[in-house]
Amino acid sequence: MALSLTQNRGTPVDRQYFTWREMVQTPISKLDDDAFTRVRVILMNGVELEAVRFGHTAARRNLQLRVPLAEIRRVEHQQATMVNWLLGADHSPLETTIAYEQVAIEVTAALARREPDPYIAANLRFGLLEDFDHLYRYSALLDRLTGMDANNILQCYTDILPGRPTVIEHRAPPDNVRRPMDKRAAQTLSKLHALTITAGEQQTQNYYLNIGPTFADPLARQLYAEIASIEEQHVTQYESLLDPSMSLLEDWLLHEANEAYLYYGAMQQETNPRIKAVWERMLDYELGHFNYVARLFEEHEGRDVQELFPNDLPDPFPYESNREFVRETLAREVDLRASGTEIVPLEEDPDSSIEYRRQLNADGSPSERVAENYRYTSGTELNRLGAAA
Repeated sequence: MALSLTQNRGTPVDRQYFTWREMVQTPISKLDDDAFTRVRVILMNGVELEAVRFGHTAARRNLQLRVPLAEIRRVEHQQATMVNWLLGADHSPLETTIAYEQVAIEVTAALARREPDPYIAANLRFGLLEDFDHLYRYSALLDRLTGMDANNILQCYTDILPGRPTVIEHRAPPDNVRRPMDKRAAQTLSKLHALTITAGEQQTQNYYLNIGPTFADPLARQLYAEIASIEEQHVTQYESLLDPSMSLLEDWLLHEANEAYLYYGAMQQETNPRIKAVWERMLDYELGHFNYVARLFEEHEGRDVQELFPNDLPDPFPYESNREFVRETLAREVDLRASGTEIVPLEEDPDSSIEYRRQLNADGSPSERVAENYRYTSGTELNRLGAAA
């Protein structure tokens, strides 16, 4: 059953309240919950943080909407708190990093498989192979620092293999900017995909920038610095797919529609009943937000919200392993590069990006050093030592 944004008006904004106990619930279990429950938690936290960030940016540029933005932003902040606090202390920062990369891989692959615009789909696949390599590098770091198997987090849904090598992912700024979609011609699904992946990559960049300095190991600190730099490039790539001519209220409506769409998909597929109830509540809140903003849109712009969105949103993407799709994409596209707004063959890699990498890696590459002599094998360090004996 498809989701209608207007038939169900959701919980009115003036009835959206939390207590501290509701915001800080019992977290999920690293080992007992399905990995895709954690994927949904991380993704939805990123989407909520994007909503808060958008609300602050919009308020700095629009006096008339500051109070409505503050009303919604308070709830979005508390939703972000409730969702993010579902991650428990049994996840170390590095294990959470492994989980972030699983989110990046499985969500990007799911979006790429369903994306109707060939150009946007190509950019999703391009970023996918880079996140795939990041998972490999962080898995090597986990083994180096703790002797642990990253598959304890991944639960066999996601391969641990090299992708497009991180050392060659660094690009000159013009090679990270993409052609924007046309808001009048683009399908709704493309708009939702672009905003979803932008939110996820922004969250990842921020997490790595905050977590990286907390490590004592010098190579770990450098690896986080290196991969955070790529995540900034990914944010640039994906946000530039969005149409900059959207009005503030069009952009705000898109954010609310995307949150409702993603919570609907999370609710449909959640296997933990307690977490499913969280997604149901958040969906009702987001439908309330959408209809609140829709009234503002009609009041300030004199337009019908149905000009922007169909009666029913597309079906949500499935939360499932994309192993075969990733392997096929890796085999076909690992050597692709970016030149200006286009994805190009290896031989067309622009000199500006080649020179940038040469300068940046002049003292060596952390992502290369961390994976020296590393080849993923199942099991912890103790299991491998026992087998060798």
